[in-house]
Amino acid sequence: MIVASSLAAFFLGPVSPSQFFSFHRLSHLHPSPSLPAADLLRVTSRRLILASKVQSVSTMAKEEQNVGNVKQQLAKLFESALNATVPNEPDIEPLVAACTAKFGDYQCNNAMGLWSKIKGKQNEFKGPPAVGQAIMRNLPQSEMVESCSVAGPGFVNVVLSKNWIAKSLQKMLIDGIDTWAPRLAIKRAVVDFSSPNIAKEMHVGHLRSTIIGDTLARMLEFSHVEVLRRNHVGDWGTQFGMLIEFLYEKFPNWEDVTETAVGDLQAFYKASKQRFDSDPEFKEKAQKAVVQLQGGEEKYRRAWAQICEISRNEFNRVYQCLGVHLEEKGESFYNPYIPEVLKELTSKNLVEDSQGARVIFIEGFNIPLIVVKSDGGFNYASTDLAALWYRLNEEKAEWIIYVTDVGQQQHFDMVFRAAKRAGWLQAEGNTYPKASHVGFGLVLGEDGKRFRTRNTEVVRLVDLLDEAKSRSKTALIDRGKDIEWSEEELEQTAEAVGYGAVKYADLKNNRLTNYTFNFDQMLNDKGNTAVYLLYAHARICSIIRKSGKDVEELKNTGAIVLDHADERALGLHLLQFSEIVEEACTNLLPNVLCEYLYNLSENFTRFYSNCQVVGSAEETSRLLLCEATATVMRKCFHLLGIIPVYKI
Repeated sequence: MIVASSLAAFFLGPVSPSQFFSFHRLSHLHPSPSLPAADLLRVTSRRLILASKVQSVSTMAKEEQNVGNVKQQLAKLFESALNATVPNEPDIEPLVAACTAKFGDYQCNNAMGLWSKIKGKQNEFKGPPAVGQAIMRNLPQSEMVESCSVAGPGFVNVVLSKNWIAKSLQKMLIDGIDTWAPRLAIKRAVVDFSSPNIAKEMHVGHLRSTIIGDTLARMLEFSHVEVLRRNHVGDWGTQFGMLIEFLYEKFPNWEDVTETAVGDLQAFYKASKQRFDSDPEFKEKAQKAVVQLQGGEEKYRRAWAQICEISRNEFNRVYQCLGVHLEEKGESFYNPYIPEVLKELTSKNLVEDSQGARVIFIEGFNIPLIVVKSDGGFNYASTDLAALWYRLNEEKAEWIIYVTDVGQQQHFDMVFRAAKRAGWLQAEGNTYPKASHVGFGLVLGEDGKRFRTRNTEVVRLVDLLDEAKSRSKTALIDRGKDIEWSEEELEQTAEAVGYGAVKYADLKNNRLTNYTFNFDQMLNDKGNTAVYLLYAHARICSIIRKSGKDVEELKNTGAIVLDHADERALGLHLLQFSEIVEEACTNLLPNVLCEYLYNLSENFTRFYSNCQVVGSAEETSRLLLCEATATVMRKCFHLLGIIPVYKI
């Protein structure tokens, strides 16, 4: 759901008109208000920058070690070994990675790099293999390590103790999976995502931003970061004069009008645009309406608020289906801050006059960043600079993440470079405060072109979600579930599977690539789909139920034993959950978590095929391993915004 925070911003002061009409978020024009917020802005302008402490975003918080992160725990052991091996080489960061080779579970890869640093200096080593051997000898004893070996040019391979893996899994089951949450060095982040335009329908293009942004927010929240989920809606701009006049004309009692009366928002927008283009008298009225709106005229402000509210209700229906929560801070909210932000940038000699416009020249780009158009109007860059200033100084965010299509990459690169020149962001890319653009590719139809309806219209998101649920329900009915289940169970499962299928089909791809939208593929119960994974989770729950055992009691009375190779492989994969979430979170790549989840399901299938659970001598241990798998799967589903199903 979205919470409106923008209306109050409109009463900060009168504004002046700018050039009329724009369509796309990148080209919204903004008025230049007299700014009551200016005093606040001047006082706090550099507060965050002066107070910031430069640290790596991916660095774990020192005061709270993440007990679930195997890589981090091994890194601490190898840090001690490296210090003992080369005491005169300070600040050597351990390079530890999970490995798929048969030699071990993890590998320390410092030997070659270390040899290049110490070669030529007086030391006992003859080459990288000798360095690797020394690192292995100096590794402190630990219950987590079963054995070590050195391979090739000094790679130190580590085999983890199966008893330690088992104890770690059991501890998670007792203490809860939140004890495995990564601990990033940052405390607060802004995730800017979804961001539809008022008076326009949410379409399939908004799907990717909404789904990806929600997952990134969930992963950060799980990692103990306070996340400000921001919906930067297009709720300000000169097109509102046209919409308001059309509202007045079509509905004389406009104050009582509802979204039912307005009907299709997209049709309403198109009709008003057609009238604007074809009727000079209407066009003149619309232009005057802009002046009235931006000047604070009460009647026009109320009409503007009415249009925004109708759109907002439509957006909320989509967010409710997707289970997404956002707080709305639209373009109107940041608009009053623009003049003082530009004044600060000008005082730092960043803003220059160029062909009647005011611009910031950015090294490495052929075009400047226009911050005031030649007609005196503000634009998307003006708003984004004001929003970035506000998020750093007022909201105290350490990491600001923007989730938009890849076509906006250059724009954000330029905005971030301008902010670095102003001293708002750290010059180094891996320190904070920092800003990141999370780009994503197009949603394509099966013809390989942008996904549209047969009449070339953009697909409405609410229709697409309804179709996913409907198809999911039909598949369940075909399996006879309408007879076995109540109507409520059928509806809930159809929603969970249908909406989950749409989300997972998007998230499993590298976000930078285009992907083809295909209902048949995403609702297939075989292969790397949400349906397959949800069914796999339901089967695990069924195994536990059919055992007749109280799994909560078993957590405290039983013990996990990993004697079979497939038991150990499953246990090791479960234990890697924390570092996978950290990797996906730090690199802003949800597909990393999807790949982990699918591989987890495959590991469980292999275990279940080769290791009898119910009725075996190892039943208690294997039931606990089933429960650990289901627990990790449920957390993965949660992070991906997918509701798990427990029976199928």
